[in-house]
Amino acid sequence: MTTVGEFMTTRLVTMDGNDTLSAAAQEMRDSAIGDVVVTDGDSVVGIVTDRDIAVRGVAENRDPGTTRLKEITSRDVITVSQYDDAVSAADLMRTYAVRRLPVIEDGRLIGLVSMGDLAVEREPQSVLADISADEPNN
Repeated sequence: MTTVGEFMTTRLVTMDGNDTLSAAAQEMRDSAIGDVVVTDGDSVVGIVTDRDIAVRGVAENRDPGTTRLKEITSRDVITVSQYDDAVSAADLMRTYAVRRLPVIEDGRLIGLVSMGDLAVEREPQSVLADISADEPNN
């Protein structure tokens, strides 16, 4: 059995729910990533992606400089443990139509597993795995 902990990402960027969409977009640009984990203290309250900023923020005419991440973050966060089976994590992603799952241990965020991570681990010859394993081009 392959566990989530064997291939989760541990280099995470977290931001407070009171941070703005602009601040998140700038962080994503500077870190060459497509998502930030939104927290309230030590608790994970959601994940905001570059697509969320575009669709839930800009497309809805929200001001990126004043709109807070907590205003566009989905509140139903599905999480996994580093000891969970990778297949179970993939099933959760499919069931809840999410592409990323925070990895929680003793109430703390310790990692993130994405659909791309699963593809690289489970189907290394797939197109998604190939794209996910490649260096960012931005």
